[in-house]
Amino acid sequence: MNAQATEISATLTAGDARFAIVVSRFNDLITRRLLEGAIETVVRHGGSAQAVTVVWVPGSFEIPLAASRLAKSGRYAAVVCLGAVIQGSTSHHEYINSQVASGIMAAMQQTGVPITFGVITCESMDQAIDRAGGKVGNKGHEATLAAIEMVNLLKLI
Repeated sequence: MNAQATEISATLTAGDARFAIVVSRFNDLITRRLLEGAIETVVRHGGSAQAVTVVWVPGSFEIPLAASRLAKSGRYAAVVCLGAVIQGSTSHHEYINSQVASGIMAAMQQTGVPITFGVITCESMDQAIDRAGGKVGNKGHEATLAAIEMVNLLKLI
């Protein structure tokens, strides 16, 4: 017997969806580039820059709380989280990275709203620049693509 599986696959069309973007002010040389990539991605995929609300927070550690509040508001189809945690001379970055990722995941699971992770974690400023529009692409773009796809996927499920 040759049965075919049912597949569900979403489009990458932003349409009239509203997006919130939470951005860390810390390391804003990097996060502003991530933000530019995110907004360009919404527009490039048929959305409007006017349908994007940008919320600035002090640092990456504060991203999950703002993302959760935005998701719970019911005003946004998805929330994109952007930050840059760059390794210093201590292990502080490891604690931040872990807690931010856990907080974003918890907020997404609690609200059922797609909340994507565009927080780059790097060993150096050069690596961060590479991930914010340099050699490795723009992680703000990637996180926004994931948000757009998840918004459309959830409509199909």
